[in-house]
Amino acid sequence: MSNPPNKLQKTVLVVDDTPENLHVLKELLSPFYRIQIAVNGRLAIKIALSPVKPDLILLDIMMPDMDGYEVCRHLKKDERTRDIPILFVTAKSGVDDETKGFELGAADYLIKPISPPVVLARVNTHLSMSDQKKLLADQVATRTAQLNVRNSELEQTRIEVINQLGRAAEYRDNETGMHVLRMSRFVRLLALKSGLSEPEADELMHAAPMHDVGKIGIPDNILLKPGKLTAAEFDIIKTHPEMGFNIIGPQDSKLLCLGGEIAYTHHEKWNGKGYPRQLKGEGIPLSGRLCAIADVYDALTSVRPYKKGWAVDDALGLIAREAGEHFDPRLAELFVGLKSEILEIMAKYHDDPG
Repeated sequence: MSNPPNKLQKTVLVVDDTPENLHVLKELLSPFYRIQIAVNGRLAIKIALSPVKPDLILLDIMMPDMDGYEVCRHLKKDERTRDIPILFVTAKSGVDDETKGFELGAADYLIKPISPPVVLARVNTHLSMSDQKKLLADQVATRTAQLNVRNSELEQTRIEVINQLGRAAEYRDNETGMHVLRMSRFVRLLALKSGLSEPEADELMHAAPMHDVGKIGIPDNILLKPGKLTAAEFDIIKTHPEMGFNIIGPQDSKLLCLGGEIAYTHHEKWNGKGYPRQLKGEGIPLSGRLCAIADVYDALTSVRPYKKGWAVDDALGLIAREAGEHFDPRLAELFVGLKSEILEIMAKYHDDPG
């Protein structure tokens, strides 16, 4: 019989309350493994939890105070020791005894008096199996980490594409493109205040930049007109929500679907007089109700070639007055109460690049 691999690199804990049994197993195994000795169950647990853990445990069953079954049960419940292979070495040879050992999580069951070649073979086999299990777990963990990084990179790329597409539409009537950044952060702020979780609010923030993507299809002579629009021209403007929804199209991505929902519904009004579908009240998706407030507020306070920006208090006053008419009344009240946080966002994402 050839010697087990990894000679003197693995540690085996031998647990038995009989000195003669400890001596026999130590003499048998010490040429091949580092040996630790425990004369009772409590000491065995202490050694197993020490910084230098055993790679395998040979455990007697019939011991005073704490028998081998209890030791095994304790070790298998602790995440620090549950993966250490335990081989019972005992004179209890009944089927029920053996079955109980395996039910507790033992890897093997050896009957006394021991056969030295069998003990060596079983110890070697279970150490090899444990190494393979650890290697597989490490490979799974490494692969999972790689996939998580890749998924994170893909998600970040998707978010960046959405942001850039939203800003591309915005550049047509706002050369800085900062509106989508401010508006999306107003949406996140209000979503959190309304009770949504951080992941939900973040998802809304990442989808909101697509709200006006339909403007890509609006002619410049209408979109950039400095004066008041005619009824016919405004009818064309009112096509941009559905146009944006169609541009985004059916998607498997939850984020893009949310972007499409926002594009389609952010001009609906609480009183049912919005467009394009005259949705009313809570029939308007929450995403559209949140974005309606953020979009109107930023449009009012922003400077455009054809208008001056409103003062913050004046814009918040309009939001308050339109509660229950244009806007969800609960969300409007919450938004008006967020003045200091709104000012912080405006200061950070202002139109002047300098």
